[in-house]
Amino acid sequence: MRLLDGLFSRLIRSGPLTVTDAAGNVRVHGVPTPCLRPVAIRLADRNTERRILANPSLGFGEAYMDGGLVVEEGDIRDLLDLIGFNTRWDKDNPVRAALWRPQRFTATLDAWNWKRRSRRNAAHHYDLSDRLYRLFLDTDRQYSCAYFTDPSNSLDQAQADKKAHIAAKLRLEPGLTVLDIGCGWGGMALYLNALADVDVLGITLSEEQLKVARRRAEEAGVADRVKFERVDYRDVTGRFDRIVSVGMFEHVGPPCYRTFFSRCRDLLAEDGVMLLHTIARADGPMATDRWLTKYIFPGGYIPALSQIAPAIEKSWLWLTDVEVLRGHYALTLGYWYDRTTAAREEIVALYDERFFRMWQFYLAGAISAFRHNGHVVMQLQLARSRDTLPQTRDYMSSAETRLREAASAPNEAASGPVHTMVDK
Repeated sequence: MRLLDGLFSRLIRSGPLTVTDAAGNVRVHGVPTPCLRPVAIRLADRNTERRILANPSLGFGEAYMDGGLVVEEGDIRDLLDLIGFNTRWDKDNPVRAALWRPQRFTATLDAWNWKRRSRRNAAHHYDLSDRLYRLFLDTDRQYSCAYFTDPSNSLDQAQADKKAHIAAKLRLEPGLTVLDIGCGWGGMALYLNALADVDVLGITLSEEQLKVARRRAEEAGVADRVKFERVDYRDVTGRFDRIVSVGMFEHVGPPCYRTFFSRCRDLLAEDGVMLLHTIARADGPMATDRWLTKYIFPGGYIPALSQIAPAIEKSWLWLTDVEVLRGHYALTLGYWYDRTTAAREEIVALYDERFFRMWQFYLAGAISAFRHNGHVVMQLQLARSRDTLPQTRDYMSSAETRLREAASAPNEAASGPVHTMVDK
């Protein structure tokens, strides 16, 4: 118990966290803290203790997945919230400094995503059963941060508002061509076509997403205007008036950032506009969590703006607008976690108990990262020309209002798109 005591004593200063080891010894770590729920865990055997001591970032997750770490008071979200609070991004937090700074030196080693590796990594996560994603996502299957104009809004409303928020920044006009890089299950592409009367090519590396997206376009009767292909962004040809990419940049990796933005510039028309929506780090370059890399997002990497900006500059693109969304993803993930937990029986039947625990741990850890770590979401608007977009942001607000009104009036929206997206 001595080594384990040492680990938890260094890690947990706010709590309390009650730990029962394999021999039945009980130790309480951390002083009671109003913003944290008390948590009690039990380590089932000596092997679990050894795994956690050997590699805490990997051992905690694997112990929970395998049933060696049992949460007896609270749940896994409470436990990871408590740990996240103690390792939070704060200038004077000695726990964080000791744990995470050394990892920066190996931050990009696993994020070199050449084409074949990118396909393999995408299949690992996105080619899981479509039924799994239907169990915890919104009805449009938006697998990225929602936009909460009101924290009490439903997940479906917040995801609809996210699409309007992004579309407004693209300054769309009827008849434009749009490239959707990382199109997921097709929701954004279909939305842009329906509300803004544009033609869209959505690309993905996932076979399962491609099947669903094509089926949805056929069912909507727009397969001639909203097309989907399984192709790497590096292999796309042609020119597009607009490019949108939501939740895909996290899979590019720092070694490929300049390639990504250079390719986007080549694909944009001379007066083209791009909107990039990505998770980012406010705390500077850092390594991806080892457990997350192994089980959830192989090759995944969350960038800092200091890593993105040089690649944009060297690609001769204008960075025309930057918005940082701070609390929105924690709210989004809270919905996903609750829906996952509620669908435990279905997920276990679809896969098994270990998979369910893995998915629960993933979402709980993500909530903690966005509540306590330096994780944010950034929306970067880019253009080839400095004069393509208005000098003020007023056009975004007016377009967003029209889009929301159209989306909330299904009978009117069904009769036709929002024909005036720009202020003449």
